[in-house]
Amino acid sequence: MKSIAVPRSSGGLQAGFTAMRKVAVRTASKTVCVALVFAATVVALPAQTFNSIFNFDGTNGEYPTSEALVQGRDGNLYGTTAYGGKNNAGTVFKITSAGALTTIYNFCSLTNCTDGGVPAASLTLGINGNFYGVTLGGNVEGYGSVFEVTPEGVLKTLYSFCHSTNCPDGWGGNSALVLGADENFYGTTKLGGVGGCGGCHGGGVAFKITPAGVYTKIHDFCTGACADGTTPQGLVQGADGNFYGTALSGGANSAGTVFKMTPAGVVTTLYAFCAKGAGCPDGINPAAALVQGNDGNFYGSTDGDDSNSGTIFKITPTGALATLYSLNTGTIGAEPVAPLILGNDGNFYGGIYRNYPDGNCCGYLFKMTPAGAVTVLHPFLGTDGNGVFGMVEATGGSFYGVTYNGGSSNLGTVYRLADGRAAFVRLVANHGKVGSTVEILGQGLTGATAVSFDGVAATFTNVDETYMTAVVPAGALTGTVTVTTFTGSYKSILPFHVTPQFTSFTPSSGKVGSVVTITGDSLKQTSKVTIGGKPSTFTVVSDTKVTATIPVGAKTGQKITVTTSGGTATSTAALAVVPSITSFTPTSGPVGTSVKITGNSFTGATEVTFGGVAATSHEVVSDTQVDAVVPTGAVTGTIAITTSGGTGTSSTKFTVTE
Repeated sequence: MKSIAVPRSSGGLQAGFTAMRKVAVRTASKTVCVALVFAATVVALPAQTFNSIFNFDGTNGEYPTSEALVQGRDGNLYGTTAYGGKNNAGTVFKITSAGALTTIYNFCSLTNCTDGGVPAASLTLGINGNFYGVTLGGNVEGYGSVFEVTPEGVLKTLYSFCHSTNCPDGWGGNSALVLGADENFYGTTKLGGVGGCGGCHGGGVAFKITPAGVYTKIHDFCTGACADGTTPQGLVQGADGNFYGTALSGGANSAGTVFKMTPAGVVTTLYAFCAKGAGCPDGINPAAALVQGNDGNFYGSTDGDDSNSGTIFKITPTGALATLYSLNTGTIGAEPVAPLILGNDGNFYGGIYRNYPDGNCCGYLFKMTPAGAVTVLHPFLGTDGNGVFGMVEATGGSFYGVTYNGGSSNLGTVYRLADGRAAFVRLVANHGKVGSTVEILGQGLTGATAVSFDGVAATFTNVDETYMTAVVPAGALTGTVTVTTFTGSYKSILPFHVTPQFTSFTPSSGKVGSVVTITGDSLKQTSKVTIGGKPSTFTVVSDTKVTATIPVGAKTGQKITVTTSGGTATSTAALAVVPSITSFTPTSGPVGTSVKITGNSFTGATEVTFGGVAATSHEVVSDTQVDAVVPTGAVTGTIAITTSGGTGTSSTKFTVTE
């Protein structure tokens, strides 16, 4: 693989990115493989049609390394090459389903490459119809960038990495951006940040960037003991609103990790690879992002090392990992380096980079069921491609993807795999609230006659054959979006998550056991209500109303959250949980008597009174018990306890005796 080395002082591309693959330790041979020496060991291939539809020749780009192509509003596919083009710094291209390719941008077209170079990740379609991506090199500082490019090829740099010494804001965008539910983009860098080992240029960062280019670093990888891993490999947003990802190395066993990250950047390590002894049978070095399946679990792969060909795994959102397929014993090659994709049949599809560890040819395409049953779809021979990355299922039902090299010029290919699969629609964004506009990609959409969100009819606008919009209707449910046309109906692969909205709650205060009425939108699919940090029993009254009971142990001064299948909504105001006294013992006694008071919500009690007179002393034993001493001057009367949530008074009186 090539590298472009221009001194930083010139603002050009940085040396050191000599391997554009995520693993960065192996390179693909430029020798075209002409025979698959162990093709007899693979399983039988299903009926299908494979075509290499384009061969890169250098002038139009070379060495495409994107995880997958991406479909635009116009129905064409868009992607990047790491090198080649007019300035040998990479390209952005458009390609039709028939294989007609147009280079729409050549990187390093500006003086000192201030527009960036070496785009080594997929593009992401934004809600404005433009594409967003990252580069590994170039730009003002020379350490990569985030960019926006229109379908016509007008490119704008949104952010240049490494604004100060040691690149605390990140160095080198290495994975596709993710369009978050908040309509911002989230991504990772390969290096930079304030973590990492000495001399390794940082452990990488996670960041958020607005479509306008406002950049926020939200996490530094490999700080402290490096438990979260180093060199993150991209993100995916889960149905719960959190992001999930992998780190190539680091972690408890220095073999990589799977992690969960909140939108604010709080990271929890879910799994550290090589946890099962010699040979790392559970995998080592995950080199690609995850994908969430229809079962709510995440699926991914590990690249392996010199003694391990890699694995394909499933992991729950809580971190329980199961190895579904070991490439050490399988027949589909070695080194998966691009994310799996979820097909419209519920199965997973992907590419294997080469046939065996450190081999020079050529890779496979495969299908895997959620249970781990693998079928080879196409074995590459070199002439049709070599070094397989990821693929995309276009809405027409065919798969498209790229290979790093191979083909007629041995500079990479674009391929199509068709097996008669059903057409479907794809949503540009999979989250939104009632009243928001949802963008839909597909085919034959000018003939659309209806759109529904899990069966709830929506208003829509026919824009053209491959693009339309719909408005999330009142009462919409999280689930499949269906577009009906004169000739048939098409469903989305992924569910659309109707995000709940929290308008208000009444009353503003209450004691344990009292009922709070919550109003908002999209509450019908409520699965959890949290009050004062504790789960509450609740009743869904309607799509706009839920009632919930203040639970035992609820803390005062916290916001209420409602969780549905579409996400989580949080109140703007906090609920005051008033203390409540259920009993006390003894019920009478002279000044100086120690009284045990039981009830709820006593944490943080600031005052206890007997007949209106403050106790000599008191101690909060627990949230349900306070001990207090009857003070001098106390008179027979009720006992009261005051916290920041209010004052609770006993229903009976304490009798002060002589």
